[in-house]
Amino acid sequence: MLALLLVAGLMLWINVAPISHLTQPRAAARVAGLPKAAPFYPGERLMVLAPHPDDESLCCAGLMQQARAAGAEVFVTFMTSGDGFEFSAAVDGQQVRPGVQAFRTLALRRMNEARAAARALGVPASHLSFLGYPDGGLLRLFLENYAAPYLSPTTGLNRVTYSGTVSPGRSFSGQNLEQDLAGRIEAVNPDLLLVPAPQEAHADHRATSYLALRLMARRGQASRLRFWVVHGGLEWPLPKGTHLTEPLTLPSRAENLPWTRVDLTPAQVRQKARAIQVYRTQTRLMGRFMDAFERRNELLSPDALPAGPLGVPVGASP
Repeated sequence: MLALLLVAGLMLWINVAPISHLTQPRAAARVAGLPKAAPFYPGERLMVLAPHPDDESLCCAGLMQQARAAGAEVFVTFMTSGDGFEFSAAVDGQQVRPGVQAFRTLALRRMNEARAAARALGVPASHLSFLGYPDGGLLRLFLENYAAPYLSPTTGLNRVTYSGTVSPGRSFSGQNLEQDLAGRIEAVNPDLLLVPAPQEAHADHRATSYLALRLMARRGQASRLRFWVVHGGLEWPLPKGTHLTEPLTLPSRAENLPWTRVDLTPAQVRQKARAIQVYRTQTRLMGRFMDAFERRNELLSPDALPAGPLGVPVGASP
């Protein structure tokens, strides 16, 4: 009975908005008190780095709509093709233990979903770039396999393979990934580059952040970076499911970043929801998590770290 009560309480906390309000009573007020992000302008070039197909829609679908409406250009670069999600490959291939071909097929499906989501958001197909590096392996490429090729345990591949990728045949190494990403940044020369925050829980997201920080610092353009979070901590964002009028609250793993708020219109929230629902390979398994990003705002930070050491604001006592 105690276990059942605990499970019921957990389900209420995760899924019911009034219960979530009770457990985080100041969360909505903190979001309302954030400064608004600067508006986009005609001719601005906005680039989103997505570790996997779907991250761009979860973090930034509203932003991309607003940028296009203002006359800005929007580009998206996908670091991986999402070929490491075992549960999705198992469902797709109807196999308890999917083989390498199931993961490779999943990658092609997710790339097509990314193209469809971009169409829903009005982003031209010519503005999409797929780098095709291994899902689940980006941090290994950044650290242990910077020079030595990496073998993906899911696809059995050690090089970029999928049709439609930027550099087919390139071996899976951090050096090659960095060069390919640098080439895309050089080609677009974005005025704003939207990337995961380094506090992200997912290792691929952190590696993407580290690479972007290194490359933009090398270009002398670190001020053009803006940071977002998708994997932000235990059960974030709450509540799960579709709550279109609720705010997207601050992620617990990065709540001390200097966040800015991007308010979305109801029409923009609905269009974001359409883009997210395109990702059927993901929503059938994580639907309530993904629906939880269909909120009345998005969040961007101009900095990767809080203002002071260990998150202590500058001028305050530790």
